[in-house]
Amino acid sequence: MTDDSSPWLIVGLGNPGSEYAGNRHNVGFMVADLLADRMRAKFKAHKARAQVVEGRLGAPGPSSRRVVVAKPMSFMNLSGGPVTALRDFYKVPVDRIVVVHDELDIDYGTLRLKLGGGDNGHNGLKSITKSLGAEYHRVRFGIGRPPGRMQVADFVLKDFSTVERKELDYQVDRAADAVEALVTEGLERAQSTYNS
Repeated sequence: MTDDSSPWLIVGLGNPGSEYAGNRHNVGFMVADLLADRMRAKFKAHKARAQVVEGRLGAPGPSSRRVVVAKPMSFMNLSGGPVTALRDFYKVPVDRIVVVHDELDIDYGTLRLKLGGGDNGHNGLKSITKSLGAEYHRVRFGIGRPPGRMQVADFVLKDFSTVERKELDYQVDRAADAVEALVTEGLERAQSTYNS
């Protein structure tokens, strides 16, 4: 049973540094930034090697939830260390952790929410699962597969295409809505609204 006093920990995955800011692999950071904007809060450095914002999500009142939104400042493949340190610092049960990440096996513009599962070759998830086990929530932001013979690593470390960027703000906004629905209404209701 989850202790209601503990916050939700929402982790947007990405790589630190301005050269990665627009990459497909950094869509988790984009969603985290938007959630911070919605809470009218600024990220601050945390000793867990992460940038964090604390606040509430959801309509004011009993349905709003206390959250910590975090961006690990390690590189993607080392995300497990900062996430584990934040979990310990804020005393968050694993079933109150939400990881927002890019997903190759889903078309661009598609979201999928789920609890648990494999890492599907995603190095950020691999690192977190190694540290925490697999029973955390995921908000999977579809980026599609690389075109032609492009390597996956090259594809995820490229910026969204011109066509994708036209819709990117809308898609990031929708992903942030999905995170908010997940923490305030529960997984099943959020899935029925956002899983496409």
